Amino acid sequence: MIKELQLRLLPEQAVNEDILKQVVCRETGEMLSGITAVRVLKRSIDARQRTIYVNLKVRVFIHEYPTELEYTQVEYKDVSDKKTVVVVGAGPGGLFAALRLIELGLRPVVVERGKNVRERKKDIALISREHRVNSESNYSFGEGGAGAYSDGKLYTRSKKRGSVDKILHVFCQHGANTSILSDAHPHIGTDKLPQVIENMREQIIRSGGEVCFETRMDRLIIRNKEVLGIETNTGRSIYGPVILATGHSARDVYQYLYREQIAIEAKGIAVGVRLEHPQELIDQLQYHRKEGRGEFLPAAEYSFVTQANGRGVYSFCMCPGGFVVPAASGSNQVVVNGMSPSNRGSRWANAGMVVEIRPEDYSELMKQEEISVSSDSPLALMAFQERMEEVCWLNGGRKQIAPAQRMNDFVQKKNSFDLPVSSYTPGLLASPLHFWMPSFITSRLRDGFRHFGNASKGFLTNEAVMIGVETRTSSPVRILRDRETYQHISLKGLYPCGEGAGYAGGIVSAAIDGERCAEAVSLWLAGQ
Repeated sequence: MIKELQLRLLPEQAVNEDILKQVVCRETGEMLSGITAVRVLKRSIDARQRTIYVNLKVRVFIHEYPTELEYTQVEYKDVSDKKTVVVVGAGPGGLFAALRLIELGLRPVVVERGKNVRERKKDIALISREHRVNSESNYSFGEGGAGAYSDGKLYTRSKKRGSVDKILHVFCQHGANTSILSDAHPHIGTDKLPQVIENMREQIIRSGGEVCFETRMDRLIIRNKEVLGIETNTGRSIYGPVILATGHSARDVYQYLYREQIAIEAKGIAVGVRLEHPQELIDQLQYHRKEGRGEFLPAAEYSFVTQANGRGVYSFCMCPGGFVVPAASGSNQVVVNGMSPSNRGSRWANAGMVVEIRPEDYSELMKQEEISVSSDSPLALMAFQERMEEVCWLNGGRKQIAPAQRMNDFVQKKNSFDLPVSSYTPGLLASPLHFWMPSFITSRLRDGFRHFGNASKGFLTNEAVMIGVETRTSSPVRILRDRETYQHISLKGLYPCGEGAGYAGGIVSAAIDGERCAEAVSLWLAGQ
């Protein structure tokens, strides 16, 4: 017999298998000897009151054993002799598009401008050690995309629950811990994700697909308003319909599309800073107790959002027990992001703290910055991103040292004469962010910080440091596509995909979009 139960337990009960079985016995009336297995289906923490509870949905096996895996396996057949589809980019959008193409009986050829997930790690290390950024291999470019070495969070607000479950099951099939199927905010961890990504690549190759590293798409092959394939920097031309999943930092792709008059438009973004607190403080605030998380609770997370003068101010990509990392993808840039290992074990917590920017805000932003791009250009907000990153680089001493300011000093418009110890390994330089960042952003951040500090007493503190700048929250450009067919609005055979195309935000939503683009390609080819 199998039963499903909803349980509400203390943290020390929820982590103890023997106690969990005793609770199940009490709820079901069964003897302990009859409980053969307890499988956790969903897990979440309720920390709204001083007494903290863990909510569990469990499947109880009574006098029988589980006969199936915790996840559903996908069968990947040999597609070596099938029609070719070109996938540009090996981030989550591209990888999941490729795997779905194999499911559908098509042969993916994945081209990735960066290196494989292991080799790119060496280039990432040089950013901190030597302040040297490889423009083709960094935190943004390379196998796995921006998420591979930035966190591995799988939480999404997508309402397509079935699609989300499919993505999580595919991750498990390729080596992710099955806890991601039950956790309310699933997370693989930047130390575990590379192996999962490698396993996905090997699956693509075993099935007859191809993965080409250090291979950049330089142009589309277009004839009679149809994309026939791509030309690459290696001199190779690859033919087939194209899924364009290049990620939100491939600015050369946006510039190419603009020059070729391929329809794109400016898209709203969010810009701000990476805010770092001691994790111990966040634990105390979020769990509402002086001892913090104690022995049985995970590193605490937070999520804040408010409105300030007509624009959203919110936390983004919160990384408990994590690190702030240098995420520039070119020279003369300083960009920061956050990451967490699987154990979320560092002594710091960080999150992006950003202000919503709409295309119509560009003219006001231009007043303070030296930007020559016109406000009606679809590349306007991309130009603003670039300018902010350059100013940050200049204020950081023309290295990967990041300008920073204590949180309360920023709100009070005071200079910080010293800074707390930070996880950001290239180093910090005290700088008046309140002075040189655009007032459009700083005024709203101050209002937001005051609001968050009132909502969570102790959050607004000089123990926290603001590190500049966080600009790569999403793509500044949308590559226009048809709502039903996923094809570009004017080019057959081109499927803009994922974050870089402006249709996703995060690993899971990009992966879902990749699968949908693969399905759209399959339908189009079947109708030819």
